[in-house]
Amino acid sequence: MKRNILFLFMSITTIAIMANPLLGKYKTPYGTIPFNSIETKHYLPAFEESMKIHLTEVDKITNNKQKPTFENTIVALEQAGNLLSQVSSPFYNLLSAETNDALQEIAEKVSPLMSEHYNAISLNEKLFARVKAVYEMRDQLKLNVEDARLLQKTYDGFADNGANLSESDKTVYRELSRELSMLTLQFGQNVLKETNNWSLLITDRALLAGLPQDVLDMLALNAKNAGKEGWLLNLKATTYIPFMKYAENRDLRRELYLAFNTRCMNGGEYDNREIIRNIVNTRLKIANLLGHQSYADQVLVHRMAENKDNVYKLLDDLLNAYRPYAEKEVESVQTYADSQGAYFKIQPWDWSFYSDKLKDEKYALNDEILKPYFELEHVKKGVFGLATKLFGLQFIKNDKIQKYHPEVDVYEVKDKNGKFLSVLYTDFHPRDGKRPGAWMNEFKGQWVQKGKDSRPHITIVMNFTRPTETKPALLTYDEVTTFLHEFGHALHGMLSECTYESLSGTNVYRDFVELPSQMLENWASQKEFLDEFAVHYETGEKIPAELIEKIKAADNFNAAYFCLRQLSFGYVDMAWHTLTTPFEGDVLDMEKTAMSKTQILPYVANTGMSPAFSHIFAGGYAAGYYSYKWAEVLDADAFSVFAEKGIFNKETATSFYENILKRGGTEHPMVLYKRFRGQEPTIDALLKRSGVN
Repeated sequence: MKRNILFLFMSITTIAIMANPLLGKYKTPYGTIPFNSIETKHYLPAFEESMKIHLTEVDKITNNKQKPTFENTIVALEQAGNLLSQVSSPFYNLLSAETNDALQEIAEKVSPLMSEHYNAISLNEKLFARVKAVYEMRDQLKLNVEDARLLQKTYDGFADNGANLSESDKTVYRELSRELSMLTLQFGQNVLKETNNWSLLITDRALLAGLPQDVLDMLALNAKNAGKEGWLLNLKATTYIPFMKYAENRDLRRELYLAFNTRCMNGGEYDNREIIRNIVNTRLKIANLLGHQSYADQVLVHRMAENKDNVYKLLDDLLNAYRPYAEKEVESVQTYADSQGAYFKIQPWDWSFYSDKLKDEKYALNDEILKPYFELEHVKKGVFGLATKLFGLQFIKNDKIQKYHPEVDVYEVKDKNGKFLSVLYTDFHPRDGKRPGAWMNEFKGQWVQKGKDSRPHITIVMNFTRPTETKPALLTYDEVTTFLHEFGHALHGMLSECTYESLSGTNVYRDFVELPSQMLENWASQKEFLDEFAVHYETGEKIPAELIEKIKAADNFNAAYFCLRQLSFGYVDMAWHTLTTPFEGDVLDMEKTAMSKTQILPYVANTGMSPAFSHIFAGGYAAGYYSYKWAEVLDADAFSVFAEKGIFNKETATSFYENILKRGGTEHPMVLYKRFRGQEPTIDALLKRSGVN
């Protein structure tokens, strides 16, 4: 009877697994995710089952009676866990792009399980002994460059995650890492909820003086979607940025600014200040446990920068170069504001309003003049066309590939000969379930196994201005550059030609990953590129040459100010992560001190960025935000080659593809960069581009 009951139980379990679409082999075009079949209820059991299978795979490696080799240990570990990746990939992508309370609830359950799962692998003494045995005989193995890189990364992954710790310290490490995963998850959820919870309904049209008609239409649509009449303000970027730029009502600008810059610090259930203390202290404890003075010391070992001294040198060098120019820029905007009858010292909520008007006066250029030429469908053709010109890529829309939201488009990406390279998902507009910002991610990575090249599935997600009831989606110039930025990341993922997934695509050092993305932004101001697609959405007229000249002339407008703003983020990040003693102080005071060198506008009491700084407290940029400026040095230096030889020069494009895009993290990034450029980068090209030399 017991055997029958057991058999029945096992049968039911097997049936349940088979019925879960996340756990089977996808019978879809290119093995894409069958979103139409996946329900929220499938995720938790799929996580539980795929973790069990992954541990079984790992146990097989651990208990292998054969002597440890590169193939039976390092490669076997690399190839284990594919089913878990298959489950986690759609879940975590949706958690950012199309979340809801149910998904967030699952995330809270799964986060500690995943933390413990990977701890069970990285802290497995017997398994690490096999890895270490292979690592110690690395000089005798005659590995190729990529194999050697995988071996080093695997060994470091174990060592960096506590494999060399004592048993008692391993227990501490497990608890700390579990706690950290929950804290970072909670931080991000709080930011999303606090952002979504704030809104302000305006019923008096006069209060919205200065706003262009398309912004008014968008605000009216916000209200309509919320079942209200009037114009609804919120804290999403597509509302916040244009409102701060155009709204004449200074009191409303101030109200919106304070709402945005006091997110998650109002003492309610979404207050992140205590979570910040817990995150930085937990990271410090982990770093100390692993033998490092600070979290930055731990992280920067595996970065191009190598150590915090080099990071601070970059930040300080740029600060010294740009600050005198930034001070002059602020002075110019103040003078202009005075000429407009401001008669007050401009505050942060005044900056966008007056600086944009000065820019318009200086260059006769603003978003409203440019947006008619940047209709989203045309911009898509332009961005895709750039990849065609540079790399011979073809983009074929495929409506048969399932997607997670009706607004998403899916493309097959092929090379010039028709060879399949990648699936590309594009998701352009804001929704309540989508976190702010823009990003690229993978639904599936790229690798080669048994001679078969398994191609990647890439997604780019943005929050661009929506079409209204009267106009298509018209992008700002900044949105065009954002599109190019994320598409640069996508190219890095789609063109990968690596053997191992953990080294493929964007799996590179954090301060190298932004090179392809930031370099692609350079094309946004190039006449030859804009002439390809920038036409007026109503008349079909090509963007006038004089407008392009104005774009180029205005490109450096307030460049120094924006550099200092970005440097301030880098200094704050480093301040939090170079701590060598636990932090128990005031979050805002800490931030204020860290930003003091870059403070160029008046400080507004009781405001701050840290409580909503998801990049470093919920994302992967902790002790790494400097990488945007690091990569900017690289991208300016790299694009100077295109500027010299032609922006569509095939020889240069091929070199960038061969030495950067397809190589992933298979070699040290400086080796790859020097192979493309012929030398190490300097800041000279960046200073020249910014007009600061």
